[in-house]
Amino acid sequence: MGKKYVLSIQGEGRGHMTQAISMYEMLIEQGHEISAVILGSSGSRDIPQFFYEKIKCEIVQLPSPNFVTDKKNKSINLSKSIIHNIKRIKIFKESLRKIDELMKKHEPDVVINFFDLLIGLYYRYYKPKAKLICIAHQYIYLHSDFDFPQGRWLDKAAIKFFTKLTSKGSSKNLALSFYNIRTTHEDVVIVPPLLRREIFELESEQEDYFLVYLVNNGYYEELIEWHKNNPNVEVHCFTDQPEKLQTTYPYANTKLFVHALNDQLFLEMMSKSKGLASTAGFESVCEAMYLGKPVLMVPIEGHYEQFCNSRDAYKAGAGIFADSFDLSQLVNISAKFTTGNRFYKDWVLNAKNKIYREISNA
Repeated sequence: MGKKYVLSIQGEGRGHMTQAISMYEMLIEQGHEISAVILGSSGSRDIPQFFYEKIKCEIVQLPSPNFVTDKKNKSINLSKSIIHNIKRIKIFKESLRKIDELMKKHEPDVVINFFDLLIGLYYRYYKPKAKLICIAHQYIYLHSDFDFPQGRWLDKAAIKFFTKLTSKGSSKNLALSFYNIRTTHEDVVIVPPLLRREIFELESEQEDYFLVYLVNNGYYEELIEWHKNNPNVEVHCFTDQPEKLQTTYPYANTKLFVHALNDQLFLEMMSKSKGLASTAGFESVCEAMYLGKPVLMVPIEGHYEQFCNSRDAYKAGAGIFADSFDLSQLVNISAKFTTGNRFYKDWVLNAKNKIYREISNA
């Protein structure tokens, strides 16, 4: 018998959205109903059109706590983020009230949360009857055997505290991971990355260009500076507000292209690229690894999650990490990068079965 689900998504990360789309399709295939999707957002990023095209149910976008970046939209300013979110407490309380209205309207059996803080706060204060399941790469931080980078103990404590807040009231936390870790306790279960259906339909080729994905488009300035010294290297960059960037950073070169976010085009170009340079988001790195492409990972300054991602993915064989978008490093490793990690591919191909089994058992 099919159950009724509500999905909640931290809408600042594209990866959470694509994971939710895969979850939506998987649950529909199994005969369940998705009543609504809650999209927590700061309002500073455009919600990509592909999300609305793939999700065929009520979508409610609500203000949610998030980070504040510097004026160039590059690094995270932690103190300003805290002050900004404290000032918006009344707005967030209204978001919780609207979630309660939606829950009473749809009466779901299960809520699946993709790392949005609003749902953690909602379960803490409203205590609804619907079962809560949380899924995101970040829940790996709650696993006792996860190997954090050395040092930065305050950042480590802060991310573990925040992650626990998002999962308050959860009956099971599913931690998406580059590799398997033996599950030693029931509330955190390691599962494979939940990649988009389209990626399994692509053939990996290699044409003469590199791909860049920027979560924060302030890094485009670094890309231009590198390309001025390497004008013969073809580069395609996907990011927010490309027209604004081209006005802010005018640069005429026939081999540097900037594109608006487009899920299908991005995947197709990744499958044919020589490698990917990206801020170290989990999902895009996983996709590149599946397609056998080397990755240059540049964590957003002040973003401890991405700092951890880059080191973890490096150990998993994804590529290299750096402090800036110096694509010369990517050019160098692409010439000798070994593709075809069979263990990783088998791990990813088992994702839907393992994740659906864990959801059903919960």
